[in-house]
Amino acid sequence: MNGIITELSGLLDLAEGVAWTAVLVFLRVGAMVALMPGIGETAVPQRVKLALALAFSVAITPILAERLPVAGSGPDMAMLGAEAVAGLILGVGMRLFLLGLQTAAAIIAQATTLSQLFGGAGPEPQPAIGNLLTMAGIALAMAAGLHVRAAELVVVSYDILPPGLFPDAGIAADWGLALVGRTFALAFSLAAPFVIAGMIYNLALGAINRAMPQLMVSMVGAPALTLGALALLAVVAPVLLSVWLGAFHDHLADPFRGPP
Repeated sequence: MNGIITELSGLLDLAEGVAWTAVLVFLRVGAMVALMPGIGETAVPQRVKLALALAFSVAITPILAERLPVAGSGPDMAMLGAEAVAGLILGVGMRLFLLGLQTAAAIIAQATTLSQLFGGAGPEPQPAIGNLLTMAGIALAMAAGLHVRAAELVVVSYDILPPGLFPDAGIAADWGLALVGRTFALAFSLAAPFVIAGMIYNLALGAINRAMPQLMVSMVGAPALTLGALALLAVVAPVLLSVWLGAFHDHLADPFRGPP
């Protein structure tokens, strides 16, 4: 009888350790899922996000079972908070690339007079080009295995963000600033063809207006600019999205690198 009780006590200790590991993994994964592109969108129901976070946790926990600390006498709130902060850092890193794509779309819309075209059609107020590029970028990322790359990111993150420890504030701030600068540089690079084309077109309209002041340049030029912008978007959008997806995959492969 004593032997059975001893075995049951060992099983309870093992179950407690597994449960504690699963809780730590779930906190990091749940915070990341709340912000990552596609799964973390506002249009996705909360129950779906919770189910996906649980699925991620179940898939990742066996891999990390030997790398996470064992529970002590009781729950450590500081350790739980550190895991949530680590997950938020991972999620913010991925979300910034989607914001970079939306910023590029906003620049394109402003440069091509399309900023007011169906501006509130999506769940987030942005121009029609923003909705188009955002949905296309999310679809490409999910089709390219974003869920698998996100699981790999969580596993790799434990080498840089140790479990149960808050990240250094200065290092996190430097990393965040470098990532913000990289994503905004990417946004301006993606929008560059439209900005250059719009500037050349407006310069040409100015020259025409100087040559023929009686001509209603704005009445003629605005529709032509819109048509040209849509034609350029049809040609450039595949290349633009492929460049964005490549930069996003580079971030997932090495999320904590410094400034370029």
